[in-house]
Amino acid sequence: MAAVTGIRAAGGVAWRPSDDGVRVCVVHRPRYGDWTLPKGKLEPGEHPMAAAVREVAEEADVRGVPQVRLPSVRYRSEGQAKLVDYWSMLAVASGGFEPGTEVDDIRWLAVDEAIRLVSYPHDAEVLGAFAALPQVTATVALVRHAHAGKRATWTGPDTARPLDAEGWAQASALAGLIALVRPGRLVSASPRRCVQTLDPAAALLDLPIEICGDLDEPQPGQQGDEQALATAARVLELAQAGGQVAVCSQGKVLPRALERLSGRTDEDFTTPKGGGWLLAFTADGLLATDRL
Repeated sequence: MAAVTGIRAAGGVAWRPSDDGVRVCVVHRPRYGDWTLPKGKLEPGEHPMAAAVREVAEEADVRGVPQVRLPSVRYRSEGQAKLVDYWSMLAVASGGFEPGTEVDDIRWLAVDEAIRLVSYPHDAEVLGAFAALPQVTATVALVRHAHAGKRATWTGPDTARPLDAEGWAQASALAGLIALVRPGRLVSASPRRCVQTLDPAAALLDLPIEICGDLDEPQPGQQGDEQALATAARVLELAQAGGQVAVCSQGKVLPRALERLSGRTDEDFTTPKGGGWLLAFTADGLLATDRL
């Protein structure tokens, strides 16, 4: 994606179930006298998804779990171009909102009521995109192992090749993003570098790392499509259990596994080391893929 100049911001449609559907959160800003979705500017070096979760927590005192990327919004603010990225977020906790100078009121409304209340057409469009989503039943943070040096310079078994300094820095950065998804399980391919990629997340979340050979790259003599099918089946199985899970696999198997899960062969699913995807699932299968 090309670099974005101007103001970067992020926010979310925080939602929670109700007896007659769902309720979404909108906030009132006394400075502008408007009703809008909770959002705010990115801090230096901050990932947009992390900023979205942080801003929803700061403005509405809602702890949200990101599920699906919603349409981004572009407009001019303070004479500059502004880009706001949004995610739908399941509200899992709230500390009790207290009015402040930035936000002095919040409301939990049915989506159609929220669309009528918000002050800006672009907020209504984001809410409309949220309303069109089917129910998300599971989210999977699917990542590729971090940097582990060069295979040609490692003298031991390739499965024992460890992360290098760059890889550990990538793994630490990934841990913060993985934690946003609040996974209940961490599942890794068997190579050492894959397990180590999840080590910082395991320490942060106090979770064990489960080892699964179905997530490994093809072995000598094994067909790539066969292993991609096994990887896709295991990720789908984890998703069908519901909730949130983080999975670490390998570069040669991820693109074809994502093609199998999505049914799309026209999208580039190449995943850099230390990169990954936020996958949202419904009862019918994969709904959305969002690059981390």
